[in-house]
Amino acid sequence: MPYWYNVSTEQVEEDSNTSRKDNLMGPYATHDEAARALQTAAEKTRRWDEETAAEQDD
Repeated sequence: MPYWYNVSTEQVEEDSNTSRKDNLMGPYATHDEAARALQTAAEKTRRWDEETAAEQDD
């Protein structure tokens, strides 16, 4: 069952009981993955920024 992270309520929601989709991040395979949605997004953004900076240095 997919899980979603609601950025408005900061709660994990199950696929069968979700809020408006524009407030959600996901889907995620597990509750724990959804609970870490903001952390995961921040890590990916930081990695992409580092890759972009490295490409610009070349």
